[in-house]
Amino acid sequence: MSLESNTIEQVVLLDDEGRSIGTMPKSCVHTANTPLHSAFSIFLFDRNGKMLAQQRAHSKKTWPGIWSNACCGHPAPGESHQTAARRRIRQELGIDNIELKLALPDFRYRAEFQGIVENEICPVFIGLCNKQPIPNPTEIAAIDWVNWNDFAEACNRKTNSRFDLFSPWSLLEGKQLQQQAVIESYAFG
Repeated sequence: MSLESNTIEQVVLLDDEGRSIGTMPKSCVHTANTPLHSAFSIFLFDRNGKMLAQQRAHSKKTWPGIWSNACCGHPAPGESHQTAARRRIRQELGIDNIELKLALPDFRYRAEFQGIVENEICPVFIGLCNKQPIPNPTEIAAIDWVNWNDFAEACNRKTNSRFDLFSPWSLLEGKQLQQQAVIESYAFG
């Protein structure tokens, strides 16, 4: 999705130290040879400590139909990760005014699915969501509020549960989030 209807969404390319080295249209970035680029990921929780999960739209180029955490995206050139995260929450989930905390500032991963590679430096935010999401059907096929403890267990090992089929980045992020003290105030109500 473009930032505005008349612009092409650009992704910020990075060197191995996380410094910007240029931009590329998002439509050209995710290939078998995806360059390292900037992204962000968001975990949202309700007041009862349940985590918002989304099933990615089946029409998406990357990871179609796969379940994942609440929201992910890419900052535009010159846009902060925090501002970009709020923008994507609004675009994907129809929610404004979520207070986000940066939980994993240096998260980095590489994953492949059906010939498409993700290769990102991807700060991870967490937040409290006290509003009912209104999923954008071009981005999200379905949502569900899931038990954090069940998800966290699946991040550490195969559980023969639905969480084994979640996006690799959400499982990797979830595993690292378990080591952060800040998760306790969100995941346990």
